[in-house]
Amino acid sequence: MIKQLTAITFLAITSLASAQFGYSEPAKNAKDSEYKFTKVSHLDATPVQSQGYTGTCWSFSALSFFESELIRGGAENPALLSEMYIVRKAYESKAQKYIRMDGKINFSEGGAFHDIPYVIKRYGIVPLEAYEGLNYGADKHNHSELFSVLDGVVQGVKNHKGQRSTAWMKAVNGVLDAYLGEDITEFEFQGKKYTPKSYAKYIGLDMDDYLSLTSFTHFPENEECMLAIADNWAWGTSYNVNIDNLMKATEYALKQGYTVAWGADVSEKGFSFRNGLAINPIDASTIAVSGKDNKNFSDGGADKASNAFKTPVDEVEITAEIRQTGYDNKTTTDDHGMHIVGMYKDQNGTKYFLVKNSWGTGNYPEGYLYVSESYFKWKTINVYMHKDALSGAMKKKLKID
Repeated sequence: MIKQLTAITFLAITSLASAQFGYSEPAKNAKDSEYKFTKVSHLDATPVQSQGYTGTCWSFSALSFFESELIRGGAENPALLSEMYIVRKAYESKAQKYIRMDGKINFSEGGAFHDIPYVIKRYGIVPLEAYEGLNYGADKHNHSELFSVLDGVVQGVKNHKGQRSTAWMKAVNGVLDAYLGEDITEFEFQGKKYTPKSYAKYIGLDMDDYLSLTSFTHFPENEECMLAIADNWAWGTSYNVNIDNLMKATEYALKQGYTVAWGADVSEKGFSFRNGLAINPIDASTIAVSGKDNKNFSDGGADKASNAFKTPVDEVEITAEIRQTGYDNKTTTDDHGMHIVGMYKDQNGTKYFLVKNSWGTGNYPEGYLYVSESYFKWKTINVYMHKDALSGAMKKKLKID
């Protein structure tokens, strides 16, 4: 299929993260907040998007990260990349693996940062303008019906007794065609024709240059491991480092001009997108919660109120043991993917990462939030970055060229 595109690049792309944070320093997480954030490092990013009512944060956050990589590489106004093209091709591969594994792995809306290189290396990538993935009469992403129908097909195939036909993947693709739009094999963009693979070559990102770091004590330190999380259907690997080195590596990357994709648990009381803050107070009982999070937290989560969101408070000092306990007892789970674009300090010297989210721009920091060092150490599942974002000493420890 050939898709004709306009040559007009999204004007909003010129609004990079540095421009979005036009507040004079010190910055705040809310209009009435007493927090005073001073910049340590702040890197450019493309405009905040909304994942809508979908579980596709992994695609939105990872592509935001790769768009920042394009900016770092010299592209002043990179075209936004298509989250739903990645989602579509990942669904195809997930369905095939799920059936081959007789349903003994996860089949869901979720995914991981590894899915993006998995798709790009096999199929390529397209600009958002070429494939918006809104083929079902809506202007906002909502995959509740899409996934119900798709899962019905896949479960029907799994539960079928006897030899499977050669037609079932056509049924899967038929559902994806109906909801996201027909698979795109060739398109025209800014006066040139591309295939997804030739466009991937054109933007020039080498998927072998990227890696994941994690930190858990049940894996050997400074060795590769496969994260045991349900959405790691592609069986991507991470380097396991200690908790302090996870923090140091993220700080170092930002100071060297590299942004970082961040996978984390966002179900804690101290994570409040509406308040533009994620903290880990010693006394979490001061946080009042009303309502509840939706399945994918994609509506911004429950309403949370506390003076801790207005004035800095003492936070828990996280150890490897505390972090591991949360993972083992399932109070730390793989909830959400986001994009770290900067580091700030509050008036007490506490470090915070500036995080770009994919829940729209309805909060005061216009789609961003500040994540404290304590929360980061406590609830990070993994971080994803360019290998050259690591220090020479870290590369040597991990035996990375």
